[in-house]
Amino acid sequence: METPYVNIHTHRPTGRGLEPASVGIHPWDAAGADADSLCEALGRAQAVGEIGLDYLHPDREAQRRLFEQQLELAETAGMPVVLHCVKAFEPMMTLLGRFRLRAVIFHGFIGSPQQAARAVAAGYYLSFGPRSLRSPRTVQALATVPSERLFLETDDDPTPIESVYAEAARLLGLPLDRLREALYTNYLRIFT
Repeated sequence: METPYVNIHTHRPTGRGLEPASVGIHPWDAAGADADSLCEALGRAQAVGEIGLDYLHPDREAQRRLFEQQLELAETAGMPVVLHCVKAFEPMMTLLGRFRLRAVIFHGFIGSPQQAARAVAAGYYLSFGPRSLRSPRTVQALATVPSERLFLETDDDPTPIESVYAEAARLLGLPLDRLREALYTNYLRIFT
């Protein structure tokens, strides 16, 4: 059997490869939201997400409250979380440190090599997509992430996951089959 591609976060499921289902309330929708509404939907999901903090949007306190509620749900359910983090890396790291989570995946990571190192040191995973791979600073960060802490994704981009893998393999100087095996192993570690 050929090793499947893992698309850790997509808004455009294709049915090809592994595309874990997640449920969560996005930080853009934090005003007036309550995580209790997610309890029923968690049974149909493999992860809690896309959740987090986005400091380019207002209502930071509402975002923080909702994020904490969803982290509590994930911790109680023993589910991994898929994070949305924009201009909020430090507050997010602080909040994450308060919980015992099955796995933490920073989706669409666009950050510095230093931030990548901190997240990896905490035991978290970083996922890179088409937008990430266009940022020179983020490509530098990608090069520092051990394959045991790496995922790839399409997010809301129409680029096929196979193309994202091919570009990441090229940037990392890795054979494509080795990259696929590493990410599949990561998927199995978290979701089985």
